[in-house]
Amino acid sequence: MNKYIILILLAIMSLSESCAKKNNETLVRFKTTYGDITVKLYPQTTKHKENFLKLVNAGFYNGVLFHRVIANFMIQGGDPGSKTAAPDAFLGSGDVGYTISAEFIYPKYYHKHGALAAAREGDQINPQKASSGCQFYIVQGKKFTDGQLDSLERVNEKKLEIKLFQEIVEKKQDEVKKYRLEKSQPKLDVLRDSILAVVHLEMKNHPTYKFTPQQRTDYKTIGGTPHLDGNYTVFGEVTEGLDIVDRISKTKTGMHDRPIEDIKIIKAEVLK
Repeated sequence: MNKYIILILLAIMSLSESCAKKNNETLVRFKTTYGDITVKLYPQTTKHKENFLKLVNAGFYNGVLFHRVIANFMIQGGDPGSKTAAPDAFLGSGDVGYTISAEFIYPKYYHKHGALAAAREGDQINPQKASSGCQFYIVQGKKFTDGQLDSLERVNEKKLEIKLFQEIVEKKQDEVKKYRLEKSQPKLDVLRDSILAVVHLEMKNHPTYKFTPQQRTDYKTIGGTPHLDGNYTVFGEVTEGLDIVDRISKTKTGMHDRPIEDIKIIKAEVLK
């Protein structure tokens, strides 16, 4: 009987390995002072995946801290300066001297609980939303109601409308200047209305400001940070160790959201 049980177990293990190879998932494990966190990297965010693997294989993340932790939001790490930082040092400005172009695969990848995403500089100095070459965060987030998601959709709709309007106006600057020189408000009004018509058609054909049914389900049941969607590159997600992420997110912090007790990535490794 034991012989048959062993054969069955071997068959299951073989099937699991086969499925992993078939799915072609790339897994990275962080051994931290709080426990292990395993993430899978999305194949579609190619540049982020390749860069992340390069840094992991080079041992870059070994010894870095989760230097910024906010409960019900996220945990952030990857600052190389955190390896030798004094307890009261400000962290978060360290980098590798380059950025990575944004790779928004949205709405397929979004900021649900456990999402792995790239940190970046703010829009004022980084309008292209390029990612940091090394800093990342893992979403802890919170749960939302349908009403809250509806409100976020309205905000996203207005932002998209303004963005599309400004892009078209930029292309029609010659007309705008001409009508202003002529002091012709009627012509400016007609131009504005024609631009708005194009904007509304574009929004109707590409309603990216609306949450998909799956997004709504996840944000209501497991939580996340939906207001970050479409602004930061999500390039992976936690497959094991979400409880560790939650524990880290609840740790006591001091100035600049840095944990009072250092929480270190002891080792990062690619799982073969």
